[in-house]
Amino acid sequence: MSEKTLRIAGASGFWGDASHSTSQLLNKASVDFIVYDYLAEITMSIMARARAKKPETGYALDFISAAMQPNLKEIARQGVKIVSNAGGVNPQACANALRAVIAEQGLDLQVACIIGDDLFDQREQLAAQHHSEMFSAEPFPPVDKIASINAYLGAFPVALALKQGADIVITGRCVDSAVTLGACINHFGWGRDDLDQLAMGSLAGHILECGPQATGGNFTDWELVESLETIGYPIAEISADGGFVCSKPADTGGLVSVGTIAEQMVYEIGDPQAYILPDVVCDFSQVKLEQIGDDLVAVSGATGLPAPQNYKVCSTYADQWRGGHLLSLYGIDASKKAEKLAAAIFAASRRTLKLYGLPDFTETSVEVIGAESQYGASGKPGSYREVALKVAAKHADAVGIGILLKEMTGLGLATPPGLCGFAGGRPKPSPIVRLFSFELPKAALTAQVETNGLLLECPDTRGKALALKSIVRPGIPEVPNPENLVAVPLVALAYARSGDKGDKSNIGVIARKAEYLPYIYAALTEQAVAQRFAHFIQSSADTAVERYLMPGCHGINFLIDDVLGGGGMASLRNDSQGKGFGQLLLDAQIPVSAEIVAEVML
Repeated sequence: MSEKTLRIAGASGFWGDASHSTSQLLNKASVDFIVYDYLAEITMSIMARARAKKPETGYALDFISAAMQPNLKEIARQGVKIVSNAGGVNPQACANALRAVIAEQGLDLQVACIIGDDLFDQREQLAAQHHSEMFSAEPFPPVDKIASINAYLGAFPVALALKQGADIVITGRCVDSAVTLGACINHFGWGRDDLDQLAMGSLAGHILECGPQATGGNFTDWELVESLETIGYPIAEISADGGFVCSKPADTGGLVSVGTIAEQMVYEIGDPQAYILPDVVCDFSQVKLEQIGDDLVAVSGATGLPAPQNYKVCSTYADQWRGGHLLSLYGIDASKKAEKLAAAIFAASRRTLKLYGLPDFTETSVEVIGAESQYGASGKPGSYREVALKVAAKHADAVGIGILLKEMTGLGLATPPGLCGFAGGRPKPSPIVRLFSFELPKAALTAQVETNGLLLECPDTRGKALALKSIVRPGIPEVPNPENLVAVPLVALAYARSGDKGDKSNIGVIARKAEYLPYIYAALTEQAVAQRFAHFIQSSADTAVERYLMPGCHGINFLIDDVLGGGGMASLRNDSQGKGFGQLLLDAQIPVSAEIVAEVML
């Protein structure tokens, strides 16, 4: 096992991330690896549609044109290795495109490609097996509507590709953290039974996978973050035991603190004691974070349980159509004017639908942004003088959405005063892409490493069933003195970060000090959180919220069911991924002791 630390940098958190990240890391940081995460379920569906039109596409084209092509010579000179899931639904085409660019530049860089995750050609067989959706129990979608089916592969195929001498590894769908963990497995020689190391390597990958969200982006204390335009991309320096130190390149903007790293750790996780990945089930509940210098945070304490028996598989499929528009109004009673305009738009649209013999909309959405519509009943009542009106709907037919968009435009001269807008043109109907997730035994597929036309199989272990009931949960923190408490806003006591998991949202709350955690935990019960988001929750609020304690970082993770209107491209919400839910929670009032009040309300 190698004892040399491994420096890995994360250069992409989504398809569309800043193109200067690669050159920044090459010029300002000495790293061994640069890893890229491009994929989300929405991205997979977009790439699948692109491949259907042009079989040679279906991957992140800008990985080749913006990240690799301008930087390949420097990558080769420094000997930096690259791992990326830019392959999307067509990793072979991505690898071949990159090989062509490398050849044009006369470089000697070996590209390996991981395949085996794409199950689209098996859609008929999978449908015949009657898989149910793993969260909602819905039946398998119609085969003719399916756009993509991909299993989430793990990190060992990446490690095998690197062991075979690859300089650049391109994958299709793998778990986001696998691009980092694969580099660690190869470098340190970790085996499938080194569960704690695998958990720590996965955590390092989880910190890196969203790029600058770990270095000050989307941070609760945003005012402390300087120079967003030059924000540094994250680096993890990993040791043989799995412990790592987070940093960013020198002379870049942003911030690396316990708060920024803690927020990214809790981002888009469910049960922190059962964070299920193909190679290991991670327990993040006892992870400790320590500020050891300026922009330096040490991370330790993740542990692992045996890998699961099944792969998670995600299918995307077309289901109805949607469309809408964002309009602005200002002046006296702008919010009331917006509501009247929205009512007129739907009245006119429904009249035309009847005229053409079309059914009603299956779902509608009106959000008056600026009038605190996201806060529901807890928002501030009153009339607002400047708002944005967002009107949207779903319909079984694209023609139905076309009618809505035409009527919305046609009322432009018949509205209350103060209507205006910047973007021109009328939007077009777009297909709704829904997510269908299910489990598949690992024996049902085998990942392969392709290098220069040669294929090498990388079979996975069978894994072990996870016994959730056997997990020992942390003790409940008790408020030391529950008398004479005074309420303060949560933001004075904690950081928060939220995100999506399908139609679920998670909100991670991390106490700024350990002594604040008991008060936060006592106030933010499942019922209190459900009540705060009741205007969004579509199922029973009584069972909508799960709460998990993370004593290591003084945190709590909440998982809220059926709260995103379908989530992703299936949602009509302005915030379809719950990115602002943490902000909605941060002004909750938390009763604390007089001593804490004096400390935080200076």
